[in-house]
Amino acid sequence: MTRTAATEASSAPAADSPAAADSSPPADVAAAAAAPTPPDASAAGATPAGATPAASSADAAGGASAPDAAAAGRLGRVVRGVAVVAALAAVIIAVGGVLGHRDTPSTPEAAAPAPKRDSSAALDASISSTQERLRRLPHDYVAWAALGGAYLEKSRITADPTWYAKSQGALQRSLKERPNPNPAALTGLGALANARHDFATARTHALAALKQNPYSADAYGVLADAETQLGHADAATAAVQHMLDLRPALAAYTRASYDLEQHGKNTEAAALMRQALTSAVDPADVAFCRYQLGELAWNSGDLTAAAREYQAGLAASPDYLPLLQGTAKVATARGNLNAAITSYKTLTQRSPTPGYLLEYAELLQAAGRTAEAGEQLALADAAGQLFAANGGSDDLTTVSLALARGKPTEALAAAQREWKRRQFADVADAMAQALHANGRDAEALRYTRKASALGVRSARFQYHQGVILAALGRPTEARRALSGALALNPHFSPVEAPAARRALAELPS
Repeated sequence: MTRTAATEASSAPAADSPAAADSSPPADVAAAAAAPTPPDASAAGATPAGATPAASSADAAGGASAPDAAAAGRLGRVVRGVAVVAALAAVIIAVGGVLGHRDTPSTPEAAAPAPKRDSSAALDASISSTQERLRRLPHDYVAWAALGGAYLEKSRITADPTWYAKSQGALQRSLKERPNPNPAALTGLGALANARHDFATARTHALAALKQNPYSADAYGVLADAETQLGHADAATAAVQHMLDLRPALAAYTRASYDLEQHGKNTEAAALMRQALTSAVDPADVAFCRYQLGELAWNSGDLTAAAREYQAGLAASPDYLPLLQGTAKVATARGNLNAAITSYKTLTQRSPTPGYLLEYAELLQAAGRTAEAGEQLALADAAGQLFAANGGSDDLTTVSLALARGKPTEALAAAQREWKRRQFADVADAMAQALHANGRDAEALRYTRKASALGVRSARFQYHQGVILAALGRPTEARRALSGALALNPHFSPVEAPAARRALAELPS
């Protein structure tokens, strides 16, 4: 799976004003990798990208007290009082799932941003104190926006999408108290829309915020994430560049690194991520950067470097969950399936996002534990429905589930819906897989080329193209694609990498 962008701003965005802009000279996205690290007063507050800058959202009724962090993580509790979600909770609880992470993403599921430097308890305390302030000063639009951001942050670190409604309520209340100008509330609504995978709406909110304040680095971060996922590559790069110019810090560096990776410039992407690492102060931010460096190494087939980065991340912040995914992939590649399964079991119990659950199912399938794999698919389905019940949209998960369950017609319908919404590389790849499953290989081939049009280096993309070329009776090209996938990363999937070797062996000489 393609590494997800990961650059989110702190849960309390910096003041959006010309005076807040960094005075450092502009940094070009590509050249920034070689540039010296500029002074960064806000590095500790920055966070990574697939989830976008968290900005306010709150309980429209005035903000009830936040549930206990651990309790909020459990699906049976977070869905209380909502009939459709309660039904989903029953499914997950029956299989042993626990809700605890966002996911992204499957925006393209993405690597979740590192937990903020504030612990969950500190975040709860901040929410409580802001709620108390609003009881005394109910017209404080700044506090409403901040509360909205805190609720969105809560949804991210607990992977509980039922916080979205509170976030939306607080942000809308902020706008009610001060309709214009209120760029912080608009930026928060954009971040919320990105979290729900409503990228077109996120783009609209970000542009509205920038119209009110063209110096908002946070709004440019929201815009960059939305444009990326919509497949607007040039606009995404431009937004990242603006963010670098305004505030060259961790959030901008990590977004710029992902932008470079999407264009196949992995060496430059790694250099820029290392620059982000030098500006990371909090252990969680260090862990995030280490994870992203590990993913860049993993996707390039450098198992040793990937393992080193994942372990360095764990040394900095042992509770950063994506690192469990990284170490599990390394264990799988080294033939230690039991250790990998143990890691994925822990990961999905603490953070049962559709992406992690699908990966766990794939690993169990590779281990021959098909019944357990089916249970994880059921959990991924339930988690996706819970996300949708709270305003989210994730047809990429629907595609993956339908393909895993042998339902090609359903997979194609979901892929077409997602493609209509956004023309991102991962969606093009999903279209290719779905068309291939329906025997429409000539069309599928066109989408494999769309998936790699920017130059992104993905072993999965190459494998899917190779299978399609083989089905079209083009063995020379199929061999090139399949060999390229395995040369790039011989361990890219516990199921598809062995399938690529088999497919190569079966090609006519």
